[in-house]
Amino acid sequence: MNINTIVFDLGGVLIDWNPRYVFKHIFKEETEMEYFLTEVCKPLWNHQMDEGKPFAEAVEELTNEFPQYALQIKAYHERWDEMLNGTIDGTVEILYKLTRSANFKMLALTNWSAETIPVAYRRYPLFSCFEGIVVSGDVKMAKPEPEIFEHLITQFKVTPSKAIFIDDSLPNIKTAESLAFQAIHFQSPEQLATDLHNRGIIV
Repeated sequence: MNINTIVFDLGGVLIDWNPRYVFKHIFKEETEMEYFLTEVCKPLWNHQMDEGKPFAEAVEELTNEFPQYALQIKAYHERWDEMLNGTIDGTVEILYKLTRSANFKMLALTNWSAETIPVAYRRYPLFSCFEGIVVSGDVKMAKPEPEIFEHLITQFKVTPSKAIFIDDSLPNIKTAESLAFQAIHFQSPEQLATDLHNRGIIV
């Protein structure tokens, strides 16, 4: 299929990130933890840091809104590194195989705070596989908006029709497809290997 570029998302595809790894030790009741993560430190709030907002500013604003959760909101920032639970090994194995084949330009496109991505850089050697990485917090734009995809295309001279984009978020997949990427909605390493095989890429 004349593929020359493969673009990986990071969190949920290569790296296991979940705030529940921290907050299951903070909240006694799962229901309160889920309320906190869906209504207080909710995904839309976290997305602000992905777009470049400083953690300290976001924490202060949210604490003013939910003073009863001041300590837990503070923990979201201060214990962020504990939300990383290692790599998704099956996907990392696929990444290494693709890198060793030397047939593809390997890129990453991730929604990630510029303040916290250095923790992952230090912890996981997989980053050496990538020729380029676009971090939303660095460029202050984030998926699923098309602008960050266009930034990747321009910066690394990507031809979308010759590129495979892998992400666990369906809205991100839909944006990629609208820009002519061949997109794979990641659900498991096994499923990814099958979908790559169906596109003529053996891993």
